[in-house]
Parts: sequence; structure tokens; C-alpha cells
Amino acid sequence: MGTWDHLDAFHLDVLKEIGNIGAGNAATALAAMLNQRINMNVPRAGVLPLREIPNLIGQEEDPVACVEFGVTGKAPGKIFFLLTQESAFSLVDFLLGQPSGTTQQLDNMGVSVLMEVGNILTGSFLTAFAEFCRLEFIPSVPAFAFDMLGAVLSSAFLEGGYFSDQALVIETQFYSPEAKISGYFFLIPEEQALGVIMESLGVNF
Repeated sequence: MGTWDHLDAFHLDVLKEIGNIGAGNAATALAAMLNQRINMNVPRAGVLPLREIPNLIGQEEDPVACVEFGVTGKAPGKIFFLLTQESAFSLVDFLLGQPSGTTQQLDNMGVSVLMEVGNILTGSFLTAFAEFCRLEFIPSVPAFAFDMLGAVLSSAFLEGGYFSDQALVIETQFYSPEAKISGYFFLIPEEQALGVIMESLGVNF
């Protein structure tokens, strides 16, 4: 059974580059949707044990927005796009062309906007990952949650013991003259799928 522990610095650099390509694809798609320039980059990418993920984002009681997808294909698993409450509100304002600070709570429009962005970003990331790995990743219809970080992670990451105890984490930043927003992708393959992904990256175990 393969684990993320077999990935060395070279493979992690490859994964970060995949994230950069996905971010570039997403920036192009968002720019077309908004008819304005959107810049994105990937400041960090790596593999973390699930228990360490809360420390990356904030405190367990902090509110977060999470768009979750199931992934099918030869390497099934789950993928999440997660934003802190502050980033989620800022992103809604940015995408709706509102002054920063307008959104103080998520209404149906805000949820719809975040799910649409989650769709675009996740599709762009999975396309880049699939092309590099020569695998097919098929995302499900998204599910949305807005709750405390600890509750979101418990329900999203820790349910189902057949998932890996580690996740590929890619931090993504959106920025324009009006806003700078950080979000996080988490890819958690099923254990059987992990070996498929690693072999596609040329990792022997």
C-alpha cells in the first residue's frame, strides 16, 4: 500500500507546479466570467496529516466555507475547496462587484457564488492534475457547508476509514487591485487510489 511518505522534494515540486497550472486555468475561466483580469498563484503545496490541517487554517471553532466534491475514475477520492469566513465574504463581494465588507453573512446568492467558484476552481485543478497524471478525475455535484472548522473537517475528512490519513494541500491566492483572498484545496484519495496516483507520478513503492 502506497503512502504520501514516498513523495520526495521533486514530486512535491511537481505537485505544486500542477497546482500552478490549475490556478492559471482557473484565473482564465474566472476572468472570462467576470470580464476582468484575475491573478492567481500557489504559494504553498504539500502533503499534510489530516490532524495537522486545522493548524494550517485557523482555530477549530473558526467559521469556514467548504465546497466538497466526490471524485470518481481510476483514482477515486474527495476534493475540497475551503475558505475562512473572512475570505469567503471577501470573495463574494469581489465576484459580485460589491465594496469590500458588504457581505456580513451568507445568503442564497453568496452560497451560489461560492459553489460556482468552487466548481470552476476544482474543475481547473482536476483538469491540470488529470493531464499530468494521464488519469481521469470526474467530480460529483458539489455539496456546500458553512460551519466551524473542526465540524467541517470532522464530517468531510475523517468519515470513512478507507480514506488516506494524509491529504495533498494546495493553497491558492486570488488577487486584484481590490482584493487578496486565500483558499485551500484538499485532495484525499481512497487508499487504493493513492497507489494509482503515485505510479502515475513515477513513484516506486
